[in-house]
Amino acid sequence: MDISDSAPASVPAQAQRVLVLQGGGALGSYQAGAFQALCHAGFEPEWIAGISIGAINAAIIAGNEPEMRVPRLKEFWEMVSSPVSWNPLVSGERARSVFNETSAAIIATFGVPGFFVPRIPPAPLWPPGSSQSQSYYDTAPLKKTLESLVDFDRINDLKTRLSVGAVNVTSGNFCYFDNYEFRKRGKAIGPEHIMASGALPPGFPSVIIEGEHYWDGGISSNTPLDFVLDEETKRDLLIFQVDLFSARGELPQTLLEAAEREKDIRYSSRTRLNTDKNKKIHNARMAVRELIGKLPDNLKNDPTVELLREASKENTVTVVHLIYKSKNYETNSKDYDFSHVAMVEHWGAGVRDVHLSMRHKEWLERPQSGEAMVTYDLTGDEAKSRGSK
Repeated sequence: MDISDSAPASVPAQAQRVLVLQGGGALGSYQAGAFQALCHAGFEPEWIAGISIGAINAAIIAGNEPEMRVPRLKEFWEMVSSPVSWNPLVSGERARSVFNETSAAIIATFGVPGFFVPRIPPAPLWPPGSSQSQSYYDTAPLKKTLESLVDFDRINDLKTRLSVGAVNVTSGNFCYFDNYEFRKRGKAIGPEHIMASGALPPGFPSVIIEGEHYWDGGISSNTPLDFVLDEETKRDLLIFQVDLFSARGELPQTLLEAAEREKDIRYSSRTRLNTDKNKKIHNARMAVRELIGKLPDNLKNDPTVELLREASKENTVTVVHLIYKSKNYETNSKDYDFSHVAMVEHWGAGVRDVHLSMRHKEWLERPQSGEAMVTYDLTGDEAKSRGSK
């Protein structure tokens, strides 16, 4: 999981650096690899937003000194990786697919060290209404893991901004646990907030926080890009968005492929929708500024005009969008295949994709020609960009 030497990348001096991490279970080691490569390129995030496994990775990053972040990520992913091994002498996508499915079945049966264990007796045998009756697994091991790998005092000292998303079980409302907002209200981020963001039912139990039950934020929105864009409207943003499910894919040919495709679509981000929405907002703000410029002098200082002038100000946003691309032998179980070989592959893919993105120095520059938001998508060795000019 080492990366080769390369020159540090330059980034806009005034842009706030943000890392956005999607949910995706075992695929989260892709994000860890991407972060390792970003560190090597000189990208130190000031703000990390995550959901589900992205929230766990985000907490490990924000909750450690810069020099300890990658080692702590490695420690976590080595801990949760199944010892089931792949025989390199066996070749072929079909054989590898069978191995993946077998590994996922073992995980489903015995759980993941330091993460979750199956309930004994099983959930249906517990009294209705009990916490044990509502999920197949117990996530108590995750709490201990977070406490050992994450310095929550550092998170609550606001060394790095951290935002993790969850869903209120009874109201259905989406919410973010944000250390900056918590500090204003005299609250603190703890392991329970990270666990709530990753409490995907019916596998994992809801997490109780201040008397309210919370589930995995991916139920409502699996990528926290919207939250970041809504929260910061003044400073320029340079965002690395690391997604684990691709909205684009081929037409499925089998039941397993259909199940995988459905999951990809369900949990993929809607970055294009965000870009299009931002474009409409940008055009409206630009029209307001142009209209204000045409007003006669006696109206330009009117309180209503001052309000519109303030509302029409905008920052620029650059999103470098990395999406994990599934291998042909991966199926619907890819997000709970915690085998060591899969973890290493995903980590390496994250490293490679960041290296490819860093070849495009223009991606790290402030949007030009009046653009308010531009998104760069990495697809193999080719780059695609979308602007909101």
